[in-house]
Amino acid sequence: MSTIIMSQCWPLQGLSVTQKAVLISLADQANDDGVCWPAVGTIAARCCMSARAVRTAMDHLEAVGLLARDRRFNSSTVYSVTPAKFNAAAAPSKGTRKTGKNGTAPGAGAAPHAGGAPGAGGGAPAAGGDAPGAGLEVRPVPPNRHITPIEPSDEPPVAPPVATPPTKAELEEQMQVACKATWGAYRAAYRNRHGVDPVRNAKVNTNVRDLVKRLGREEAPLVAGWFVSVNEQYAVKRMHDLGVLLAGAEAYRTQWATGRQVTATIAQQQDQTQANASAADDAKALLRRMKGNANAQ
Repeated sequence: MSTIIMSQCWPLQGLSVTQKAVLISLADQANDDGVCWPAVGTIAARCCMSARAVRTAMDHLEAVGLLARDRRFNSSTVYSVTPAKFNAAAAPSKGTRKTGKNGTAPGAGAAPHAGGAPGAGGGAPAAGGDAPGAGLEVRPVPPNRHITPIEPSDEPPVAPPVATPPTKAELEEQMQVACKATWGAYRAAYRNRHGVDPVRNAKVNTNVRDLVKRLGREEAPLVAGWFVSVNEQYAVKRMHDLGVLLAGAEAYRTQWATGRQVTATIAQQQDQTQANASAADDAKALLRRMKGNANAQ
């Protein structure tokens, strides 16, 4: 695993959960040059998705510059993960349609004349005459052979299909993908700071799942990767244990979103500032009461 490539991939935005999971899986298996050669089935098993979904995600990653594929005959395909070339604007539009090689619409060209219309008759006015419409070039309109007349139907209109909620299996698959992404971000950041992989057991797996439930599938991986950079005394003393993050998940998420880390020293300073402000308010209130008593006498 290359922590260099992994750390460059995690902050990237504009990708779906499936695309991000495939990208992280490739980065997890790449060397420091971003090169790896896993099978599509291996990536599908790691990300808990179908091989077709993996290929679709790879097509998108290649379109936006994050992935280059070197297909070899009778050998494994070599992938190059290139986060430095990411261009979100290069993503193909869903409404893009394929056109011909020369950009011409199908069926364009010389269409036959309508219905074999007869040529000019022998009784046409001679040149130089004052025939009405002289000087105007009249061309027959070619029939549009691609338009099929739509006849009214006696059947009632069909209602548009109603979107069905995802099934339990689909929700579980999405949860598994988010959990893998969250653990991958936390593990990469942890190894980059402490030099070793964090311990993973049943309790840690439960903590990862609970963290995704509390912060959501999109933000949980980002907060988990950021948490290891926190220099709070308690978090550092506990070696950035995942349980510490879970205990204060919402507070750490706010610190991540605002870019402000609240350490014990900062909290103590704010507490002292508030105490001084409260003491000043009490002194002002006492002076007002003393002044009121003096005026009453």
